[in-house]
Amino acid sequence: TSDTESNAVKELLYRLIPDRAAEFNVTVDYSFDNKDAFMIWTENNKVHIIGNKGYSAAAGLYHYLKVYCGCHISWSGNQLNIPDVLPKLDDSLKITFHDKYRYYQNVCTSSYSFVWWDWKRWEKEIDWMALNGMNLALAFTAQEAIYYQVFKGMNFTDHDIEVFFTGPAFLAWNRMGNMQAWVGPLSENWHKNQISLQHKILKRMRSFGMTPVLPAFSGRVNPAFKRNFPHADTTVLNKTWGHFQPPFGFVTFLEPTDPLFEEIGVDFLNKYIEEFGTNHIYSADLFNEMPPPSNDPSYLQSCAKAMYKMLTAIDPEAIWLTQGWMFYSDPETWQDRQSRAFLRAIPQGKMIILDLQSELYPQYNRLKSYYGQPFIWCMLHNYGGVKGLYGSLQNINELPFEGRTFNGSTMIGTGLTPEGIETNDIVYELMNEMAWRIQPVDLDKWLENYALRRYGVNSSEVVFAMQHLKKSVYNATVPYRNHGKYILIRRPSLKLKPYIWYNPVDVFDAWSLFLNASENHKLKQSKLFQHDLVDLTRQCLQLSMTTMYSKVVASFRERKIVDYLKNARAVLNLFDEMEEILASNEHFLLGRWLESAKKLGITPLEKIQYEYNARNQITLWGPAGELVDYANKQWAGLMSQYYKKRWKLFLETLLNCLINGWPFNQTDFNEQVYRQIEYEFDLGTETYPVQPSGEPVEISKKLFLKYGNILSNL
Repeated sequence: TSDTESNAVKELLYRLIPDRAAEFNVTVDYSFDNKDAFMIWTENNKVHIIGNKGYSAAAGLYHYLKVYCGCHISWSGNQLNIPDVLPKLDDSLKITFHDKYRYYQNVCTSSYSFVWWDWKRWEKEIDWMALNGMNLALAFTAQEAIYYQVFKGMNFTDHDIEVFFTGPAFLAWNRMGNMQAWVGPLSENWHKNQISLQHKILKRMRSFGMTPVLPAFSGRVNPAFKRNFPHADTTVLNKTWGHFQPPFGFVTFLEPTDPLFEEIGVDFLNKYIEEFGTNHIYSADLFNEMPPPSNDPSYLQSCAKAMYKMLTAIDPEAIWLTQGWMFYSDPETWQDRQSRAFLRAIPQGKMIILDLQSELYPQYNRLKSYYGQPFIWCMLHNYGGVKGLYGSLQNINELPFEGRTFNGSTMIGTGLTPEGIETNDIVYELMNEMAWRIQPVDLDKWLENYALRRYGVNSSEVVFAMQHLKKSVYNATVPYRNHGKYILIRRPSLKLKPYIWYNPVDVFDAWSLFLNASENHKLKQSKLFQHDLVDLTRQCLQLSMTTMYSKVVASFRERKIVDYLKNARAVLNLFDEMEEILASNEHFLLGRWLESAKKLGITPLEKIQYEYNARNQITLWGPAGELVDYANKQWAGLMSQYYKKRWKLFLETLLNCLINGWPFNQTDFNEQVYRQIEYEFDLGTETYPVQPSGEPVEISKKLFLKYGNILSNL
């Protein structure tokens, strides 16, 4: 009800600014507007906000705090220095969102970022969603608990199910049928925890008026399926995904046209809805990075029809939401005839396509606005939850408007679809504003205001630094995906290439300007300024490694042992200094990731299993390094105990080659580094700090004296 949604926003207010919450009056009125909108005005020394939905009113609250009070709310922290007297508006302000939806999440986010979250962290995230007006979001938690019930009802044993589900850190890819069994099984304690958590997540989302997108069956079944159903029409879609081999690869896919597909799908949704309720939008990806067994348009049409038939058998109001990644990742299969057949198999408007990385690889033009099906313009931005300054500010400032206005557009929303979050707040802040902006912003002015809001201090040095970052790291307008393949954190080799799309001088200039700005005491004390200075310092050390690596390779190839020893020592010292700067901020600590994983375990065995899940995902990503370093993290702890150790072994190996006149053998080294460093790290149980140490500004100043001129010294 509107009262429920009003109360949800009021409770958010008290969580966010408890001492000032009484100065706001928030109302939700469904009849306020037939589109999502909010209005702000001041009267009788109070700020009044009305929205047509809870999330609209929450967005109005953040708009007031941001625009009139100069505040900032982000993953890295909040700046909520509200004036003693709340600023008054000269007149009421009404803002209307352009589109029906503001969507959030990639199917991978649940594994790369959310996997170890408790309710306290989820509560913070849903508040952030509401404050940014989001109203459509995946709610994938606890689906394995329901699948367990479904499979048990089909006479499968616990063992049959245990060798299907992966461990918690890899569930995203189990759900898409990419892999199975790895670092599983899932315990009864896990299922109970996830069911309880999902009830809280859904209740809170719905209290803001949001629409949670629930999971639906997409044909993935356990390895023993043919034993119980020998006549079932099954296949394996992809025998090469991630190079995973049995028993972890080769997931069984039940053809959507088999009657069992509908039977299982209906049973799953019936049980899921009975437990959690429904908002009538369901997500399922039949062929995400899993090529269909046939590209015959009639076959693809039959699959889509079967999927929709299954959904509507249990929910006549069902809408099918699916990621459009397959149209980009497998264009040979998904050509015009195939795409048209698949998309037009569903009644128009009963399917929503996520155009998953519209900022770099939009598919809506190629596919003629998805042949009439509505789509959401999404910014993907991040792969694997990797760290590193990166973004396409110019594209996200301009292209959503083109998506809305091109001839025949069926765009119904904007969305965020990062694989991992809690990085590059600036990019997400701008993208969220595209939901209501009537035209692109003046980026220079926007960046100036962003810096003022984020740090609460007006600094010309910081503003100039933002300009340098805008034209460098945040100018990835030519398609350049952020896989974080920086030399610093790659498995060592003599053939690594720099991962740079900009002039590094700009980043070092920004570093210098930030340090000059830190002479301002208020800036120096800002938690968000400290975070960003650490991040900027990290980026410059990462770039320094690129320079130092080229010297190591050159001195090795030229067989100059004295120079080589000097360059090798410099590289190892850099890892120590990277560890020191990262350890000075809570957001760059390996310990937080590992401890949150262990905290979810109840039994000693669960704690060990979850820690192994957490370690493996960010390092080897599989039993034998199938996707090694895909989800790399530049965190204190990893620098000293993982990345540095790999490079130390590499440098020692090269030195032995120089001394003995041997050629370097990459294959032999890969086996050594896997066995001695990577595999051993994943099995480790040593603990790491969860609290920062050291003073970030002073550490950064010290490092600038050493590395600030490294580019000019080439």
